[in-house]
Amino acid sequence: MSEEVKAEQEVQAVVSQEESMANVNILKKGDIVKGKVLKVDADQAIVDVGYKYDGVIPLRELSSVTLEDASHGVELGQEVELKVLSIDEKNEKVVLSKRAIDSEKAWDKLSADMENKTILEAIVAEVVKGGLVVDVGLRGFVPASMVERTFVEDFSDYKGRTLRLRVKEMDREKNKVILSQKDVLDDEVEAKKKETLSGLSVGQQLDGTVQRLTQFGAFVDIGGVDGLVHISEMAWHHVESPSEVVKEGDKVQVQVLKVDPENERISLSIKATQPGPWQQIGNIKIGDIIKGTVKRLVQFGAFVEVAPGVEGLVHISQISHRHIATPFEVLKEGQEVQVKVLDVNPADKRISLSIKETEEAPAREPRAERGERGERGPRREKETVSYEENQGFNLTLGEKFGDKLSKFK
Repeated sequence: MSEEVKAEQEVQAVVSQEESMANVNILKKGDIVKGKVLKVDADQAIVDVGYKYDGVIPLRELSSVTLEDASHGVELGQEVELKVLSIDEKNEKVVLSKRAIDSEKAWDKLSADMENKTILEAIVAEVVKGGLVVDVGLRGFVPASMVERTFVEDFSDYKGRTLRLRVKEMDREKNKVILSQKDVLDDEVEAKKKETLSGLSVGQQLDGTVQRLTQFGAFVDIGGVDGLVHISEMAWHHVESPSEVVKEGDKVQVQVLKVDPENERISLSIKATQPGPWQQIGNIKIGDIIKGTVKRLVQFGAFVEVAPGVEGLVHISQISHRHIATPFEVLKEGQEVQVKVLDVNPADKRISLSIKETEEAPAREPRAERGERGERGPRREKETVSYEENQGFNLTLGEKFGDKLSKFK
């Protein structure tokens, strides 16, 4: 190689080095730079920021919340915006912070989100005493009472979950941000409730879930709103307690009886969705002898249940072969009896029954014996009347009293 060529190469190398040095960023503490992640270790990330040597983001400077590994904060090849914390030329070290940039941007964004009631999504970073810590560009806190609509006893499995949150309170001086998921859920429930109420109509049948039981009935969720099934609307037969028919969590079909949107009250019925008892008595015919239970006693007879929810009347004249003054003499409520069907009228919901028709009538006693018992007096023997006496009955007044009447002539 000639001396001239060698000299020319040396000159070009110097020029290239000078040009390269001219393109290197000049950094100082506090500068905002952009960089590309070159390497991710457990405790730091290495970033190319266009300086003469690469920068380092320590684990604590990757996020406002505690991270277990740098890979949870950045990815290989990711473009990031960073703040220069320090420059050590002697050791060729530039310390950078992603957290500082994220926090600055987050305060402005969260302020606007709070004003607009924006719903945010954030991952739970830590479970701490009293609530949850989330990453919203800075450290946000969700108090335990603001996580769900219902009480949560154990939050241990919430770490890593994504929550939908709304900013409730901010204090930049104290570096405090309070968020709530409960507010988001409450608003959604209210919106769903209004939508459901507006779409309800009397007579509509819906599927629902039993939420809770009370002494007077059951509350059923029919799509974001609870309606009341009164105890009288739980079944066609008499119900002492709602727990006899349903339990919490049961899936049931209900019919809408009444809707009061203003007061958000809905009356529902379970029994209205089921065939009525009078629709199921087609197998009961006139002349049948069936078992029943005395439900009520009144002066004129007894009401006997012959099927769930179906009561028939045994008139007092059909209770016993012997004369009784009131049904209470021979019957009591809850007593099981056999009855004969005298008449069936499902349209009018009436059944006429007889107890005495199921029993053999007692034998009739001879009249003489009845007389001896005082039921009726013995017949008097026919008296014999003499001819003379009979003739005396036929005398005229004149013939009988003629001598006395002649005095008045």
